[in-house]
Amino acid sequence: MHYNFDEIVDRKNTNAFNTDGFRGGILRIEPGETLPWGEDDYVRMWVADMDFAVAPEICDAIRARVDRRIFGYTGMFDGGYRNALRAWCQEMYDWDFKDEELCCTPGIVYALTQLVEDLVPRGGKVLTMTPAYSQFLHACEYSGVELLRSALVRDENGRFGVDFGDFATKAADPDTKLLLLCNPHNPTGRVWTEAELTEIGRIAVEHDLWIVSDEIHCDLLRTGLRHLPMGKILPDYGKLVTCMSASKTFNVAGLLLSAILIRDEGERQHFKTRAKACGMLNPLSVAAHQAAYEQGGEWLRQLKAYLDGNFALLDAFLKQELPKAVFTVPEATYLAWVDLRGYLPAETNLPDFFARKAGVILEGGSAFFVDDAEGFVRLNLAIPRSEVKKGLRRMRDAILSFEA
Repeated sequence: MHYNFDEIVDRKNTNAFNTDGFRGGILRIEPGETLPWGEDDYVRMWVADMDFAVAPEICDAIRARVDRRIFGYTGMFDGGYRNALRAWCQEMYDWDFKDEELCCTPGIVYALTQLVEDLVPRGGKVLTMTPAYSQFLHACEYSGVELLRSALVRDENGRFGVDFGDFATKAADPDTKLLLLCNPHNPTGRVWTEAELTEIGRIAVEHDLWIVSDEIHCDLLRTGLRHLPMGKILPDYGKLVTCMSASKTFNVAGLLLSAILIRDEGERQHFKTRAKACGMLNPLSVAAHQAAYEQGGEWLRQLKAYLDGNFALLDAFLKQELPKAVFTVPEATYLAWVDLRGYLPAETNLPDFFARKAGVILEGGSAFFVDDAEGFVRLNLAIPRSEVKKGLRRMRDAILSFEA
């Protein structure tokens, strides 16, 4: 089957953050305040879900479950979802997990918050690499613990890497108890190499750190690349939690289901007892995620090829039209991390600037990411190519007008 990623799907009046929530969700605009662009005229390149229709195989599975006509309290009893996830991990990553390790929550963010609360005592510290996803900081703030930030470094081509000296120093702090790892990394899009993951793992093990590996972007790699789970790097390390979901990969984030793989039995039982929403599941979510893993492979292959094309378009556009922008095609995610400090002052409120001057909704700056993000924008390229072209032209015109 050929899947049409050029289709523009009308998302208005679906209560989607993307279309119906951007005024307060990203621009922080007061109710009633007018914008210089009509709301339907904005190019939306912000929140990390896709503007692509969900695979018909998944929609069919949801319809089939709806036809059963009862949606009572639901758990994970028949093993269908678990077996589908295991088969996916075996095929895609040559990696497996034990049945009993699987816990389910409505999303990875819920799990991150609970795991930090479980594993880091008051006065303890959590280590991560920056720039980082804002929810890493929020998880620490919720529990009143400190987030240590090890800044990634860039080479002359704009590619990010780990500063292992700084990382090791902060891991050695006796108050550091947990590493929040983003694998692949958001927002830079790095797919960590085996050598990098091995060194990250070695340092964490040496200092007896818990590792919570957020691997939600693990299937959204450029064509030809393969994800390497931290669980494969550290096959016997008990203090590892791996977080996965089909939500980003198959655009079903609103269905709220994530797989939290906890190796340590004591923490697993504690997590199940303490987690605010662990084990009670939406029956439509279970059907959708199982279908994604069982039948979604070809849809994903075509999606990745389409995203490769969008990234090639962005790369060529920046080189031609905005050569002072610093950008490297990411190895993973559908998100582009672009350094615009060559054109705009680093302290510019970038979401507000582009919303008002270009009619483009995007994320950027340290108001939306943890550290080392001033002057950067994150562009969601999981939108039809015609919208990518429109958004880039508008951004170019706004930037060049500012510079002039």
